[in-house]
Amino acid sequence: MARQMLQQCLECSAWSLSRICTVCGGKAQAAAPIKWSPEDHRASVRRKMYDVTSQKWTDDLPKLDSLEDMKKNSKHSNEEE
Repeated sequence: MARQMLQQCLECSAWSLSRICTVCGGKAQAAAPIKWSPEDHRASVRRKMYDVTSQKWTDDLPKLDSLEDMKKNSKHSNEEE
């Protein structure tokens, strides 16, 4: 699910649609945060369009690691540094 297509390179500041810079090969990230408003008047339409009440939509959401796995991964990354 694409949140923001326009990416900006962290190293050379070039613009791209890819997460890897086409100019220098560096890492690119979303150029700006996603716009959101608590007064989102189109939210009900968007929920209907994505059929968020269906089980398929719920099953397709990204899964997070368990808390224990996150702690283990954090310890491993801290030890490597």
